Amino acid sequence: MKILVIQNKMGIGDMVIYLPFIEAISKKFNVPVSILVKESSKAEQFLRDTNFINKIIILERGNKLKNGKHEGLVGSYNLAKDLKQYDFDKVFIFNSSFRFNLIVRIAGIKEIYQYPLLQKKNQHVIKAAKKLLKNNLDLNVENDPKISINNQSIQAAKSKYKINNNEKNILLGIGGSGPTKRIPAITFIKLMHLINQKYKCKFFLATGKNNQEQEILKEILSTDLKIKCFPLDNLSLIEILPIIKSCDVSVCNDSSFSHLSSGLGIKTIVLMSDTPLIYGNYSSKMYPIIPDGENTVTHNTLGKDKINSNKIFDQLDHILS
Repeated sequence: MKILVIQNKMGIGDMVIYLPFIEAISKKFNVPVSILVKESSKAEQFLRDTNFINKIIILERGNKLKNGKHEGLVGSYNLAKDLKQYDFDKVFIFNSSFRFNLIVRIAGIKEIYQYPLLQKKNQHVIKAAKKLLKNNLDLNVENDPKISINNQSIQAAKSKYKINNNEKNILLGIGGSGPTKRIPAITFIKLMHLINQKYKCKFFLATGKNNQEQEILKEILSTDLKIKCFPLDNLSLIEILPIIKSCDVSVCNDSSFSHLSSGLGIKTIVLMSDTPLIYGNYSSKMYPIIPDGENTVTHNTLGKDKINSNKIFDQLDHILS
């Protein structure tokens, strides 16, 4: 039996969120499944060791691609032709797109399971997926996302970066996909001083190459804490994953690193400043911190300057104690 799952959202976080549902489908039919995803999901990099995924097929549209192979009317035909060669028996479509429904029919896939067509508005990222599998497969999916990584790469990372049990190894996800998600450097610096006062530790600083993210990194590295810091911005995601897996705890902005860290089984404090809370508490490994004075957080909360370093430390101290 050959099964395809279509997950066309663009980010790493969305890809991680859907892993329990993909795994549940695989277990239900006792076969690894193939997935159709965008390149920006980075699935090829962080799902390489995942045993319930067979093939990773890249959807070549969106993500600022110009003239992508699967863009437009001709692209839809190309995608149907590409999928047809795999001879899939079933497909699970995690969206309400009529376009994808038509494409898989043209591709000859007989059994189609999908969200209700043309009902995207206010669609809950997790509830809709749960409903799809409950209604069609009688599955109750409640487990956390799990990212697999081979032990050899973990041991190599521990050796290279001298990661051991004599000190606390802490991931700081200081980057973010947008300026309203990036907590100021001073918040992290205050937190790092609090940690350093109580624990023998070192910090792995995870961020991208965006200019604003690099400024946050430079500000942290300009302090006396520099000797305890290991920037990860020049490493590939494949190189970073075993480092994250080797850490004792993570403190991350709402970013790809918070999703990857929790998916790797690391207890992750998620700094939620400007996105719906569901993106920081869907896993039991996540511990969200919201801005002072707020009862919850969503789009346009704009609370990055109200994230409290002392509250972060209290949560981290509780996790490590």
